Amino acid sequence: MLLGGSPRGRCLSFRVGTGAGGSCRLLWAKRFGLCRALKGVGRGWLETPAQKLPRGRFGTGSPSHAAGQPGGVAEALLELCERRRFLRRGPPPQHRTWASHLQGGGPGFGPLGVELRRNLAAEWRRSVVVFRERVFAVEAPVHRPAEAAGAPAGRAALRVLPSEALWEIVESEDFGQQERLGSLKKALEASGVLRDSLLQGALEQYVDCLELANKRLPFGTAQIGVCFHSVRNNEEENCVRTGERTMASLVWYSSARTAGQWLDYWLRQRLQWWRKLAISPSNFSSSDYNGKEGRRGSNIYYSFPWGKELIETLWNLGDNELLQMYPGKASQLHGRDGRKNAIPHILYVNGNLDYGVLAYLCDCMQLTENTLPRKKAIQREVLKLHPCLTPIKVALDVGRGPTTELRQVCQGLFNELLENGISVWPGYLETMQSSLEQLYSKYDEMSVLFTILVSDATLENGVVQLRSRDTTMKEMMHISRLKDFLIKYISAAKNM
Repeated sequence: MLLGGSPRGRCLSFRVGTGAGGSCRLLWAKRFGLCRALKGVGRGWLETPAQKLPRGRFGTGSPSHAAGQPGGVAEALLELCERRRFLRRGPPPQHRTWASHLQGGGPGFGPLGVELRRNLAAEWRRSVVVFRERVFAVEAPVHRPAEAAGAPAGRAALRVLPSEALWEIVESEDFGQQERLGSLKKALEASGVLRDSLLQGALEQYVDCLELANKRLPFGTAQIGVCFHSVRNNEEENCVRTGERTMASLVWYSSARTAGQWLDYWLRQRLQWWRKLAISPSNFSSSDYNGKEGRRGSNIYYSFPWGKELIETLWNLGDNELLQMYPGKASQLHGRDGRKNAIPHILYVNGNLDYGVLAYLCDCMQLTENTLPRKKAIQREVLKLHPCLTPIKVALDVGRGPTTELRQVCQGLFNELLENGISVWPGYLETMQSSLEQLYSKYDEMSVLFTILVSDATLENGVVQLRSRDTTMKEMMHISRLKDFLIKYISAAKNM
């Protein structure tokens, strides 16, 4: 369970069982995997007293002050994601809903959403490819001729036809109705096809990857790419648009006797991976199913405020797809399983990264209250994305002092952090004046991990103020220690 508010609030939840402040702080640090990052960097994060804060959470069924019903929760989250450019707003006359984003036919992701998806894809690749001995990264074209794609002449496939050629056929006065229909049919048959799955592109590279693996089973191929699908407008049934989704697929080749074991193994791995990056891991769940031809499979779901949505599927496809891809070439498909040669069975893992982004946005949103001295308690919306996923790690801003000199310090620190792979928001370039609380609220909604405030004290003794998104605590730290602290913090978060 992750509590909103400060680390002191989390410590109190452990203190009943431990009875010691030191053990409490140790448990808090272990919970976030940050012992290495915090060791030798500064003790203020664990020792500064703070008040235990009330909190609310989106997507967990607990009521919040903003909206107690799932519909209100979803609307509040959608408004925040659009305001902070995680999601793009639709045209003004249209009322954009979650359904439009789920269908893949909406305006898509904004700048922060694109970075969030890029980070999610990097974590997926890191878990599936980088730390696996026998998984190879592959790519396949998005658009290909109909013959190469094996697409039927029917209407199921998404085809690409130049608009000039289409209008030429439609508007030609030399053609009668039959001639026009015949020309249109020929143009469609010769047109290219947009992929709706990553599976075929992976299977086309099976023989090459089999040679690369020295014909030993098991091994896999991994790919991330855009797939296309039809989106039908409910108001106009004859109006069909083309939607797109960013998919991540793993094709795992194993012997028939071990295929069932590998399906169970990858289901555990994938469910664990989705849960590892979430605040509320229990919102990710799985279920088994039996498909056509007795094929066994599993689904991974996320519980959105409006209900469950499918995030990832795992299929045991057998060997039919390989045999259909390489007709009459069965001898080239054999891989070694111990001392035996066999055509492998295929395990197809297919995940929707766009749905994954929406799931983590729902998972990370929290409502917390700050009680300021001599002021009324205020409520703030915070997107507490996992440190590996958050698009912006650090925001740089200026406090009191000579503006020109402070901006020069910020520019130097900005370049240093970027050179070390830490994403930075240049808040010091902003010309509109805002209070610190307004800045902190803005950065919390953007899911910025830390806010660095450079002031006249920095010019005097090199000390800056470092504020944490998750704890709202502020610590004075010398500017020379910032880079090492942030690198250790992010590194520790990756190894949680």
